[in-house]
Amino acid sequence: MSNHPVQTVSPSGDKLKVVLAVLAVVAGIVGFYFLSDKPSLVRASVLVAGLLVAIALAWTSTQGRGFLTFAKEAIRETKKVVWPTRKEAMQITAIVFVFVLVMAIFLWGTDKLLEVLLYDVILGWK
Repeated sequence: MSNHPVQTVSPSGDKLKVVLAVLAVVAGIVGFYFLSDKPSLVRASVLVAGLLVAIALAWTSTQGRGFLTFAKEAIRETKKVVWPTRKEAMQITAIVFVFVLVMAIFLWGTDKLLEVLLYDVILGWK
């Protein structure tokens, strides 16, 4: 039994579709900034249109469908995460702040001790 990796070959048209999808996103962003003198609704419409065209192009390619499937699965997995309650988040944040304060004081004290040892004791500067 062989353990050689299998490489899938995608048609060259798929690569072109992905490139066109990226260009559509870039065109939407450029259009958004290029139309800075237009109303916000027009600018947002151009941006959304570029994104929709990119999604449509990506959906028709093998790599695009794979990416969109991955994104859907990532969203599904994110919904499974048990997020901390507000109380737990506040406790964790307080612990982090206390730890940072203790470390800052420790490093300040270490710095001052080394300063005294180096300048006063070893070199004799005052």
